[in-house]
Amino acid sequence: MSATQSTTASAATAPDPARWKGWIPVIGLEVHCQLRTRTKLFCGCEYRFGAEPNTRTCAVCTAQPGALPVLNREALAYAIRAGLALGADIAPWSKFDRKNYFYCDLPKGYQISQFDRPFCTGGGITLESGHRIRLTRIHLEEDAGKAIHDRGAHTLVDLNRAGVPLIESVTEADVRSPEEAHEYLERLKEILLHAGVSDCDMEKGSLRVDVNVSIHRPGEGWRKRVELKNLNSFRNVAAAIEHEIARQIAIYESNDPSQQVVQETRLYDAQAGVTRSMRGKEEAHDYRYFPEPDLLPVQIDAAFLAEQREKLGESPTALRERYQRELGLSAYDAGVLTASPAVSRWFEECAKLCGSPKDAANWIQNEILRGLSNEQRPAAAIAELRVTPAGLAQLIGLVQKGTLNVPGGRQVLRAMLETGKDAAVLVRELGLEQVSDTGALEQWCREALVGKDKVIADVKAGKEKAIGALVGPVMKASKGAANPQVVTEILLRLVRELP
Repeated sequence: MSATQSTTASAATAPDPARWKGWIPVIGLEVHCQLRTRTKLFCGCEYRFGAEPNTRTCAVCTAQPGALPVLNREALAYAIRAGLALGADIAPWSKFDRKNYFYCDLPKGYQISQFDRPFCTGGGITLESGHRIRLTRIHLEEDAGKAIHDRGAHTLVDLNRAGVPLIESVTEADVRSPEEAHEYLERLKEILLHAGVSDCDMEKGSLRVDVNVSIHRPGEGWRKRVELKNLNSFRNVAAAIEHEIARQIAIYESNDPSQQVVQETRLYDAQAGVTRSMRGKEEAHDYRYFPEPDLLPVQIDAAFLAEQREKLGESPTALRERYQRELGLSAYDAGVLTASPAVSRWFEECAKLCGSPKDAANWIQNEILRGLSNEQRPAAAIAELRVTPAGLAQLIGLVQKGTLNVPGGRQVLRAMLETGKDAAVLVRELGLEQVSDTGALEQWCREALVGKDKVIADVKAGKEKAIGALVGPVMKASKGAANPQVVTEILLRLVRELP
């Protein structure tokens, strides 16, 4: 949360005060995003999630005497690309600093980060409501290792992650509610995914969120702020903010001198739905920042900046607008299909092959995405499917031509996902090809009309929707192989022919 913000700014973006008994929340987000480089930020060690502990380390990332860092150019490129995607200003000159603190997973006793001259300032994300969440800064830094505390009396340390490149984006205190925090994070994830700088997988720790929360009365200065950690999903971020606002309100309104809101770091217990005190909150001076003497300042020339700008993909916002404008999709459909670049690419290929973007959108949303085993990782999950965009396009074509009805198409798609077989092959194997014998269809329809005098009377009175009650029996008689639309047309014709 920026120290330069004023209470006037928070009041200008305040939500309906009735929700929190007249109190105004002040919320800022700090998001660490792991860049998708092959090697670490200052050494040549390859990082792989889930590798055997302490097998991806070297003299640099374990801080052996005399080992010197060398900046990873690819990490810098990804960091700049992320800043450009977020509309930030890229500094032509920036530097690295040492952030000093002691912990068992920090082998050097300091973290190489950026303090007063980050590579990126400004930018932000505009929410659907039009409210803009501004970014204070984005800086580049190395990750710490991992401390494992649940081993009885011992703490184990894995340094595989030490030195992995991160960007930390810090918002102004513009977030006005838990819902806005959730939407901001969804938009941020979309932007970073489409920029190609990270996989943003929270399960692997590629995206980590800290939240600063305080509350105050209208017209007064800001009060003590609390930092929330251990937030492993966007849903938990929103839930933790909601609880913390309520906790602070309860303390202030209790007027109990033994209860105080103190500036501290708290962990969120998702099972209990509460935050718990972890430690006192540090200030910048506690870290004793000073310039990193082993790394030269970073200078970004115009050519390098232009190269990164050119490599930026189409933004999610531009993609949504194009899908609505050129493909005729609804705003909702466009939003679902642009949440992940992998899903967007899958959709575009399928839509092009089947010739109907709307049909492709419906099948992908209702049948493909809904069935993915892990909704948190759509890019990985859709890449692992046994069905390709071309395979789904073929299936859609069979439905469009009337070879297969929609329920049969769903059955075929399920079989395709399980076996990887061709749609046309499965239609034959499952015996799902639609009945084209109009004589058989008409006979089933005549049988369905027997004894249905009420339905017949309603249809003759102009209530044609009543015929829908007879479509089911015909579909059952055809074992699902009839075309419901053709069945409806035949039933209506037969009713009109009756005296």
